[in-house]
Amino acid sequence: QKGGVGKTTTAVNIAAALATKGLRVLVIDLDPQGNASTALGVEHHNGVPGSYEVLVDGSAVGPLVQQSPEHENLFCLPASINLAGAEIDMVSASQREKVLASALETYVNQTSPRIDFIFIDSPPSLGLLTVNALVAATEVLVPIQCEYYALEGLGQLLRNVDLVKRNLNPTLEMSTILCVMFDARTKLAGQVVAEVRDHFGDKVLRSVIPRNVRLSEAPSFGQPINTFDPMSRGAIAYRDAAKEVHARVTS
Repeated sequence: QKGGVGKTTTAVNIAAALATKGLRVLVIDLDPQGNASTALGVEHHNGVPGSYEVLVDGSAVGPLVQQSPEHENLFCLPASINLAGAEIDMVSASQREKVLASALETYVNQTSPRIDFIFIDSPPSLGLLTVNALVAATEVLVPIQCEYYALEGLGQLLRNVDLVKRNLNPTLEMSTILCVMFDARTKLAGQVVAEVRDHFGDKVLRSVIPRNVRLSEAPSFGQPINTFDPMSRGAIAYRDAAKEVHARVTS
């Protein structure tokens, strides 16, 4: 529920890693900053239609999806700065919390070959955009910084997910937690990981994402870490995390 905690980095890099394994993956960028679009090398300047048009104008998802130049199996519904005003523009819309869910259901049913994974990168606030993401999703993947304050924020997030589950989307589950920004030099990081594993058990992936400067550099080149620096510690960690995510679906 705050910026800079690894939501976009996690979404694009797990998506990219899955795509290289032959799976067809769509990333939906719901953040007005458009960072996921940037990281996937997809055009998203003002005037490029994307998630805003789906939410506000009722446009179909399919024609607005772009293929990422990084891989033939990797796709993105881009976000433009117009999304910053989407919540106001949607105030009078009927069933406004379910617009994305309805559009995605139509897209999935009509798309061939089928999409294997959809990742929705949401903004760092619990507004109408994030609620649309939670209503459209079946699972929530939560990246947790290996810092004390992250544990406090997690409790609020769990309450919000439960609120959406009870009122709007009974199929929603917080299924997966990924520990990110792990600094092996600090004892606190290890304590946070241990506490998260103790409390959430099997929901926590075995993979841990280290602090890695290459992860921060990759988006400025319009690339996920898997193509920017495939042998970096960050790339290896996200590939391992992607394998776990895929194994959970196929097991």
